[in-house]
Amino acid sequence: MFENLSDKLQRSFKNLRGQGAITDENISDAMREIRLALLESDVNLDVATNLVEQIRAKAMGSQIATALSPSEQIVKIVHDELVALLGKDIAKFKTASQPPSVILMAGLQGSGKTTTSGKLAAWLKKGGHRPMLVSVDVYRPAAREQLAIVARSINASLYEGKLIDGEAATDSVLRLAKEAKRDAANFGCDILIVDTAGRLGIDQVLMDEMARLKALLNPSEILFVADAMTGQDAVKSAKAFNDLLTITGAVLTKMDGDARGGAALSIRQITGAPIKFIGTGEKPDAFEPFHPDRIVSRIMGMGDIATLLERAEEKLDRGKAESFAKKALSGDGFSLEDFREQLRQIKKLGSMKSIMKMLPSVGPFAGMAQAAENVDEKQFGRVEAIINSMTNKERRNSDIINGPRRKRIAAGSGTTVQEVNNLLRQHAQMSKMFKTMGGGGGMKQQQRLMAQMQQQKQKFGR
Repeated sequence: MFENLSDKLQRSFKNLRGQGAITDENISDAMREIRLALLESDVNLDVATNLVEQIRAKAMGSQIATALSPSEQIVKIVHDELVALLGKDIAKFKTASQPPSVILMAGLQGSGKTTTSGKLAAWLKKGGHRPMLVSVDVYRPAAREQLAIVARSINASLYEGKLIDGEAATDSVLRLAKEAKRDAANFGCDILIVDTAGRLGIDQVLMDEMARLKALLNPSEILFVADAMTGQDAVKSAKAFNDLLTITGAVLTKMDGDARGGAALSIRQITGAPIKFIGTGEKPDAFEPFHPDRIVSRIMGMGDIATLLERAEEKLDRGKAESFAKKALSGDGFSLEDFREQLRQIKKLGSMKSIMKMLPSVGPFAGMAQAAENVDEKQFGRVEAIINSMTNKERRNSDIINGPRRKRIAAGSGTTVQEVNNLLRQHAQMSKMFKTMGGGGGMKQQQRLMAQMQQQKQKFGR
């Protein structure tokens, strides 16, 4: 996500490099390119225009830090204005004083409400809550069955209820919602997530039904679920729902796809409601709170180390990581078994492409975002297959893997001898690197890396 906007902003910043000072001429060129970058990334026209004018006013003002170059000044201003646009703080999640707190999920058909409802329930469970799910979509075939499957996959409570023959659709919707709230209270569930019906477009029947649900349930949260791939259509829909319901927040789905990021930058400004969560994949755990400052850091090419560290803390086995680090840096050796285990740990963090894009595009990490585009994720599967085809003795001591053994391993893993050779060469290089670091030779390099990252943070007031 945001790659298109990030690339275009970086290009506009480059044009200011080498300039001795910010002038009307070079700032006009930069603002024109920034405005074009925003519009091409599907940012709302009014939002883009206002943002550019604010950047221009601050760039020509007297509050500029003279220690920064013109390009760095503009980068800092754009960073600060984007954070202000998205909201400086992570949005708070509201709960009712008397449980269960009701979360009403709103949005058009196909935006991902049902999947998002399940992801939200899984996220709440990790936080110690006891959510219950209910679908009041009595219109779309198998909609309620779909939510039941999602609930089972995350082991969450579900109120299924029954449809009554001859009962009007709206009456069924209201009855199911009322019964679900009662059951949530009876079974000690502190949160009720209501998956509502959607339409292909805004219509009066849908909006009337949503208004009646709001009046009946008095929800603590009304979350508008928007498909980030739809760009400005998502913004228009958000405004329509907000005008009627006064939404408390938005959830952007499919942010792992080719979303251009414009919806994220526009929805808060147009509706006044913060973006609270983003969906980044199909799995239940591909769901995270929206951190405005971290998202802006990604857009600006500064990476998102904080999210990467949080993901590592959640997914990785700390005991195994510490054991591996101690073994590798002590000079005791880095076996192919260790290599395989590290690959499995890395896979828990997500795709290599997503990991590399969280690294800053400065200093030693420069070019990582571009390199991420060329990563072959299937290669990791082939590497693991090669190691799995070895004997325990070979995995512990790769030096014994001679020509005949390499042919056998290649045949057993469905790969080529050349791929086996490449793996063994990479393993040897990594072993050598760990020995160097363990002996203290890599300490100065690590200190330089930390100093560079700290310098970047100081420049942009992080």
